Amino acid sequence: MNRIKDYSKLQFDIDKWIKDYYYMHGIQSLVVGVSGGIDSAVVSTLCAKTGLPTYVVAMPLNSTHQNTRLSDLHTKQLAEKYENVTRVEVELSSVYDSLLHSINWWSEAQQFDRKEFTSDELANANTKSRIRMVTLYQIAGAKKGIVVGTGNKVEDYGIGFYTKYGDGGVDIAPIADLYKSEVWELGEYLDVDQRIVDAKPTDGLWDDGRNDEDQIGASYEELEEAMENKTGVALNILEEYNKKNKHKMEPIPTFKL
Repeated sequence: MNRIKDYSKLQFDIDKWIKDYYYMHGIQSLVVGVSGGIDSAVVSTLCAKTGLPTYVVAMPLNSTHQNTRLSDLHTKQLAEKYENVTRVEVELSSVYDSLLHSINWWSEAQQFDRKEFTSDELANANTKSRIRMVTLYQIAGAKKGIVVGTGNKVEDYGIGFYTKYGDGGVDIAPIADLYKSEVWELGEYLDVDQRIVDAKPTDGLWDDGRNDEDQIGASYEELEEAMENKTGVALNILEEYNKKNKHKMEPIPTFKL
């Protein structure tokens, strides 16, 4: 993948794009959720470098030690380096556990099986993502800000690998036209901590700590080849995910008179 020749220019262009949107709409802050992965590390660094008021939010939610450690590392590094950056940490495990407990209690009270609505692993993982989205919008609302998305091109437009109204619920998407490999290269250029660059991509939503490749069944490099060249070992996986998740990537169907 050789689409980008000059990462300095790319950073400049994204910086201008964010600022143009910010000033055009009278926004007062940028809010970024930081997971400990390369995508959110790159986006939060880009936001920090704009000089605009930026809130970087760590949201541990029954997270693995590595996710929590890398999220803490990156948010603290940004807050120490940039005066315009404010670090926020919100522990959400108790919120999630309380929600599931409440659903279980009311299910039982209404003669359903106790865990009828809380036993599906994927539904539970998506609920974690949506709790994080609500948290980011609470902070953004309080600070007259916008939520800045961290999805890349493969996730957002290739396979729909995100949670609808979760990490897909954002106001602007500065890296959504960049392939994952380009995000990694931009991260290197921005001097993102090497431990984050080297970490296996994961959404951090599963209790067993599975990573993105475990879930998808293909690497990002393989998916990029399939998207660009319509060939390769991951083409069938790309097409299957794209079809299954099309409802996320297209406008909501609307009945019209």
